[in-house]
Amino acid sequence: MDKKTVKKKIAIIGGGPSGLFMYKRLTEPLTADYEITIFERKDYLGAGMPYSAEGANVEHITNVSDNEIPIIYNSIEDWVKIAPKAILKKFDINEEKFNEYKVLPRLFFGEYLSAQFNLLKNAALKKGIRTKVYLNCRVEDIIDYPKKNKVTVCVKNKNKAYFDQVIICIGHNWPKKYEGKIPNYFDSPYPPKKLALKLDHAVGIMGSSLTAIDALRTLARVNGKFTHNEDNSYSYNADSDGFKIVMHSRSGLLPAIRFHLEDSHLGKDETLSKAEIHESIARNGGFLPLDFVFEKNFKEIFIKKDPAFYEQIKEMNLEAFVEAMMGYREQMDPFELFKKEYEEADKSIEKRKSIYWKEALAILSFAMNYPAKYLSAEDMERLQKVLMPLISIVIAFVPQSSCRELLALHEAGILSIVAVGDDAKVEPLKTGGADYHYKINGKKTVQHFNTFIDCIGQPHLSFNDFPFKSLIGNGTLSPARLRFKSAENGKAEMKHNDLVSREDNTYFLTVPGITINDHFQVVDRNGISNKRIYMMAVPYIGGYNPDYSGIDFCEAASKAVIDRILC
Repeated sequence: MDKKTVKKKIAIIGGGPSGLFMYKRLTEPLTADYEITIFERKDYLGAGMPYSAEGANVEHITNVSDNEIPIIYNSIEDWVKIAPKAILKKFDINEEKFNEYKVLPRLFFGEYLSAQFNLLKNAALKKGIRTKVYLNCRVEDIIDYPKKNKVTVCVKNKNKAYFDQVIICIGHNWPKKYEGKIPNYFDSPYPPKKLALKLDHAVGIMGSSLTAIDALRTLARVNGKFTHNEDNSYSYNADSDGFKIVMHSRSGLLPAIRFHLEDSHLGKDETLSKAEIHESIARNGGFLPLDFVFEKNFKEIFIKKDPAFYEQIKEMNLEAFVEAMMGYREQMDPFELFKKEYEEADKSIEKRKSIYWKEALAILSFAMNYPAKYLSAEDMERLQKVLMPLISIVIAFVPQSSCRELLALHEAGILSIVAVGDDAKVEPLKTGGADYHYKINGKKTVQHFNTFIDCIGQPHLSFNDFPFKSLIGNGTLSPARLRFKSAENGKAEMKHNDLVSREDNTYFLTVPGITINDHFQVVDRNGISNKRIYMMAVPYIGGYNPDYSGIDFCEAASKAVIDRILC
């Protein structure tokens, strides 16, 4: 290697799962003309928030198994053969009996991800790829210098560092709005150790997603115990008399249950190609019709996969399909439906046969990420208001053990769920907890909870929430927005929606987060993509990247980034 050669310097901001996959992509070439620096706020790499003590206790489990996870350095099945015995013992993992189809403790999965980072670093070193890692450091700002073609990373209590390219991989973030100011009000259930509360009253939970289930699993263990037998019963502790959990969701439905996936990587090769997407955009005045995506990326899959189901839905548009699926679910008692779907999912796993319409919906959800930025504002509103509520329920993939615990809590009279509709309002109280305002059968209801936990999951954060303020102040970033196809629609929407703006006779809908292009490069106020800064921070790109797909997102986004970096 020529020591006189000046190597390009690339920084990864954040060493969680997104940073891990980006590092994997950067170290895959046999040789590289760059060196890599990783900045991480915590004292470890790989695990991020969901798979560390910041997001999990011992009772929390993944909703994916080894066979569904893209290979990083090696699979979990291969890694357990070389993993430290102390880690295997801690999580009761037997390397001889490891099953790639079973879900795992989240903290164990975090150990695996951290180990993958170390294995990749060792492999990179052998290739001559230099890696610098800074742990326990807080990046305070990032400044772009277009004329110098450089980016500065400002780290607290350290000198500024200059890079040719920066990839922002900061992960989950739950801003504290009321927590710490309102007693017994929590803006999220993370870190879960804060929920180790002995309670003798009902706890209000907003949401019924996997985030809510995380809170349930922790609260239930602190205030009672499960008996894991044929009946899976639950009993509360003597000093927790009065302990109950009341979940609230718009539809009053519980999330759907993990089943066998025919394609463990969710048909990424079966979705619309970029060429097809851009041909459709050209035919439709610069917009990609949501109905076209729904037909091609969902309905037409069933022609071969499930002809009988296709016959049922072939004449349905998006609204009619969602109404049929939600209508069926809403007619049943939520826990009866949950139990029925648990049994259905159990058979699916036992027979290794997919519940294909749910699998196809997961494929559709993941496939929406790339084309979402090309939707009209009208179609984005349809996506968010009509389709995503169904998707969020169906593709939660709640693990079986969580299902059994929810059913045991309900049977014990501890757990219930309330449908609060679209207009519900939570009012935090200075005296503690919150009042929940909603309607039942058109009648206004107010329910007070001494303890209240917001469990709606990672929120889509706004443009102004982004932490590196120089990128905003210098115009390096721009708020994500979509154009209305119809000026008439935009004008009507503007009357009651502060997120709608007008330029001449064109109307725009501001959507959450930052503008990015297809390669996750940030886009400035003039619509120009930045060749130096890439954005893989999911909470800040929710408007153009509506599906939160965890590891799948990390794999797909890192591929799009590396394709541009190496071009």
